[in-house]
Amino acid sequence: MSVRNDHPSLPSRRRFLQVLAGTAGALIVGIPLADAVDAPVPASLQGDTLYGLGAYVRIDADGNVVIGARDPDTGTGTATSLPRIIADELDADWTRVTVVPLGLGVEDNNGKPHWTYGHQTSGLGDSIPAAWGDLREAGALARWLLLQAAARRLGVPADRLRCEEGNVIAPDGRRIGYGTLADAAAKIPPPDAPVALKTPDRYTLIGQPAGDVDARAIVTGQAIYSLDSYAGDTVVAVLTHCPWVDGSVESLDTTDTLAVKGVLKVVQLKPEAGVPLGQTVRAPSVAVLAENTWAALQGRAKLKLQWKAGSQTESSAWFEQQATDVINDKDAAPTMRVRDDGDIDAAGKKTARRVEAIYVQPWLAHATAEPMNCLARIDKDGASLVVPTQAPQRAWQVVQRLTGLSPTQIRISVPRVGGGYGRRLDHDYVAEAVMLAKAVEKPVKLMWTRDEDLTQDYYRSACVHKFSATLDAKRQVVTWSQRMASASALAQRGMADNRLWTSEVDAHQLPAGLVANLRSDWYSLPSVMPRGPARGMPHLSNAFAVESFVDEIAHSLKEDPLVTRLRLIGEPRMIPLGDGRTLDTGRLINVLQLVADRIGWKNWLHTVNGFGIACWHVDGAYVAHAVEASLQGNRLNIERAICAVDVGRVINPTGLEGQVAGATLDALSTALNLSITYKDSQVQQHGWKDYPLASMAQLPDTTEVILVPGDRDPTGASFLAMPTAAPALANAVFRVSAVRVRRLPLMKELLRML
Repeated sequence: MSVRNDHPSLPSRRRFLQVLAGTAGALIVGIPLADAVDAPVPASLQGDTLYGLGAYVRIDADGNVVIGARDPDTGTGTATSLPRIIADELDADWTRVTVVPLGLGVEDNNGKPHWTYGHQTSGLGDSIPAAWGDLREAGALARWLLLQAAARRLGVPADRLRCEEGNVIAPDGRRIGYGTLADAAAKIPPPDAPVALKTPDRYTLIGQPAGDVDARAIVTGQAIYSLDSYAGDTVVAVLTHCPWVDGSVESLDTTDTLAVKGVLKVVQLKPEAGVPLGQTVRAPSVAVLAENTWAALQGRAKLKLQWKAGSQTESSAWFEQQATDVINDKDAAPTMRVRDDGDIDAAGKKTARRVEAIYVQPWLAHATAEPMNCLARIDKDGASLVVPTQAPQRAWQVVQRLTGLSPTQIRISVPRVGGGYGRRLDHDYVAEAVMLAKAVEKPVKLMWTRDEDLTQDYYRSACVHKFSATLDAKRQVVTWSQRMASASALAQRGMADNRLWTSEVDAHQLPAGLVANLRSDWYSLPSVMPRGPARGMPHLSNAFAVESFVDEIAHSLKEDPLVTRLRLIGEPRMIPLGDGRTLDTGRLINVLQLVADRIGWKNWLHTVNGFGIACWHVDGAYVAHAVEASLQGNRLNIERAICAVDVGRVINPTGLEGQVAGATLDALSTALNLSITYKDSQVQQHGWKDYPLASMAQLPDTTEVILVPGDRDPTGASFLAMPTAAPALANAVFRVSAVRVRRLPLMKELLRML
């Protein structure tokens, strides 16, 4: 099954106006034909015969269907999965569907924004759950309109007609294509009540595999990213940022820079006072604006610039020491007691065995493939931006604050995004582009270099965990204590102090609900390093520590780690966790058993290689990893990585498999090599050489994905496979080397201890 993907063309301003003028006879409501920054317009949107059926669906007279994908696609597959939800309910012929990314949908509601498409955020694991209801309704509405138009033409009641692959079919076999009905359907008023949705037995696309709609464009180099976008008279801007967030310019001489051919202007930027992190300029900076990228970079290199340090500096080594000291201080009161079940102090006095361990994890950067960039045109009549963002509504808020424009005067186009991982939930780079566009009164294309991308990030904080568990004579875990110290990613972002812990630890994470006497404490650490949302937060750091510690409990008992886990989980049952969340231990056991069976776990003690295993749950979804590793001298080989996920109903198995495999490899790469270090508050990593993503040789020879079929409402999966890959690997390394890695990155620690 294929999907048409018309290659976008770049219309002139004259052609842009002609396209708009040519739509006089068509109803175009939800999908804009172009943005005022000359963004590429798909050929499928340049005709005069597109008829709108709701906010997401357009059908032309030939029966071709255009469906808008509302959430930015950062590699998570939303450009395929979300339109397929609509297309299934519409009974569209998928081979005649063209998918286009929707820009920000906003209307003016008495000067305030009304979001046309509702949810427009990627990377939080909620695109599919948020879409499951309203996008089916969108498809059902379009189908209902077509049925009404067909009923009038055929003289048959609508409830006696059916839809199939782009046609309405009558009981006597007569059929009318959607294209023939589109004009009349677009003129029919929508119903007052919601339209009935399909029953699962009638799904034709949901649950069936489909390739990424952008796959051909990506592999042939034709995919259009924000980094590829230009306006006709664009000025290119590159920056150099102050290494200290609260630093300042001590001296600046721009003479040599302005002498470079093509350089137009040098502009200084600084953060706005009182504006939360991620919504304004991250640090003081100097921008060089030029006619082209080469001139801008050459001009930046010739700046004679001295920065003045801020009032506070620190090092990553100092931060780790503070974290270690506080979790080892028995008298230190936690910043937040996240969970306190039972009576851990009394119960612990009656047990026969105690196990303790400390785990240390580093600062991390996002390191997206596409560095931060933004194309912005600002004038008195409006603002038009092309932005690689995960949250266009947040980007709109930044633009509106800086320009004062009304909701509908701000256009934001979001092409496919070259990776997000949470970094593009912040919009400091958008603020920079808008400020510069206002300063030069021309369209500005802001481009960060890789060194700026790594040294000017909003990092995931380093963290230190201390665990203590006691067991009785029957090998049951009686008490469980976790003390975690980190710097909250939510600090200076307008979050209440009593909620800062929520970015660092989950109150319902394993083994919550499984151990009667359980305590989870979080210790807040101050840091001058900017922090922000990161992929898998807070599960990534916590699962590594928790699942490694469960493995240590198994080793202390001298038993099979799978047996230890199954005993800890107990019998299949539903356990209320609080806040409306429930742990289905049957589903957790199932994914754990699936990976164990696939890797041949019954031989775990008698293999030359090492086996490791781990499991987790995230917002109603369940995941487990099993990893096989070998060691040849100092060389670690990951032979196999197997992941099983249970997300309820699967929309696109191919897309989900890709997400799970990709997240597995991302998590392994992060665990193996990556660490941000800093001295005097200056990040030491400037490129891939000192922040090395894993090579193919370091990654598994085989990565297998097991999808558990289900009929429950779907859950998110963008980072579901992240948490358990690293602990499964570390546990496998222990089996093959007898080295217990409690500190990441793994390779550095393993080589130190071998």
